[in-house]
Amino acid sequence: MMLVEEMLKAEGEELRRTAAGEQAQIEEFGPGDFVDVAIRVVEGDKERIQHFQGIVMYKRGQGPSTTFCVRKISHGVGVERIFPLYSPVIESVRVLRRGRVRRARIYFIREMSEKRIRQKLRYSS
Repeated sequence: MMLVEEMLKAEGEELRRTAAGEQAQIEEFGPGDFVDVAIRVVEGDKERIQHFQGIVMYKRGQGPSTTFCVRKISHGVGVERIFPLYSPVIESVRVLRRGRVRRARIYFIREMSEKRIRQKLRYSS
């Protein structure tokens, strides 16, 4: 029951944001792009923005259920995070570098080193 109440509360907050004209600033992006995702984090009664930078591995779904996965290397360990695109938690998504890839889902980068990934994705500014 709690989960349903939380989902309804989040949905209501999203509707209020949309009604107030507070839409998240999301640039067009795709797999292979190096992005910076700004996320709202609530700790106690304080709210702050946390940034997650990495490579978009995939983007799936359509409409409000669209999600995307971002992978980064943190202290030598690969970290992947899945974000709902139209979540009220996301403040903005900025593309830092465009990557040119031939696949829609680039899972193969999990096995590569950082240098090999840069070579494979052929970044352009």
